[in-house]
Amino acid sequence: MLHVGLTGGLASGKSTVAALLAGHGGVVVDADRLAREVVEPGTPGLRAVVAAFGEDVLLPDGSLDRPALGRRVFGDDAARAVLNGIVHPLVREASAARVAELPDDAVVVHDVPLIVENGMAPQFHLVVVVAAPAELRLRRAVARGLDEDAAAARIAAQADDDARHAVADVWLPNEGDEDALRDAVATVWRARLRPFADNLRSGTPAASTPLPVPAAGHGTPQQQVERLVARLRHVAGDDLAQLRYDPPAGRSTPFVLHGVGRLGERAAHDAGFVPTGPGRFASADPGRPAELALEPGGD
Repeated sequence: MLHVGLTGGLASGKSTVAALLAGHGGVVVDADRLAREVVEPGTPGLRAVVAAFGEDVLLPDGSLDRPALGRRVFGDDAARAVLNGIVHPLVREASAARVAELPDDAVVVHDVPLIVENGMAPQFHLVVVVAAPAELRLRRAVARGLDEDAAAARIAAQADDDARHAVADVWLPNEGDEDALRDAVATVWRARLRPFADNLRSGTPAASTPLPVPAAGHGTPQQQVERLVARLRHVAGDDLAQLRYDPPAGRSTPFVLHGVGRLGERAAHDAGFVPTGPGRFASADPGRPAELALEPGGD
């Protein structure tokens, strides 16, 4: 099963890309929708929110008054942390329950607005960023009926493009050309996402030469290595140590990592790697071939 993180700023077109990926066969898990569901009337989530913020955040029919709650937490880091502490664990549980029902060959698209802001990128096999200039996103948000000052404040509070570039394995510009966006999504699905999922399921390493996929991830080789290392450390924790990157030096595989420790097959899968021999692993990602060689560590 391949887990793709989909993110983008306010009015970037993330929902459009989610729908396009769903049309190709991706299973979209919408974090915003789950966040609404876990605080519907009668849920433990809503009771916890009321206990933390009071009856003033309820409408007369007993449902959550989202604008009122938004006013309570916007600009108040402590209040927002309390709310996130209630909602985020419930969203994770609901997301995990939905994923558990899916077949092993699924491509799961996790539509999460704050992947960058919440440091979630290492949790996914790939991160897809939908991007558009801030001025364009502001115009789109206002056209949808959002107050201009409120929209500008939300955009300013979100991660900037430099931060998004740092985690983007796929960068999809969306400046209004719908055909170009549709074609880019189709190519990424056909040439990277579907083959990546198939390679993981069958235990097949990606070819050593990366496919020339349009909208491939941005960043220097070192930044791309940092993404690989972050994923490996996320799944293996203290079982891996001393991970280092060796520049290609004429090798066909762009990224070769060496380290000390151990990596179980399940953890390797969750980081996008498949075993190729004792202590040896290879990436299943056709867009970023990589090798990992581990030496046993001490107990």
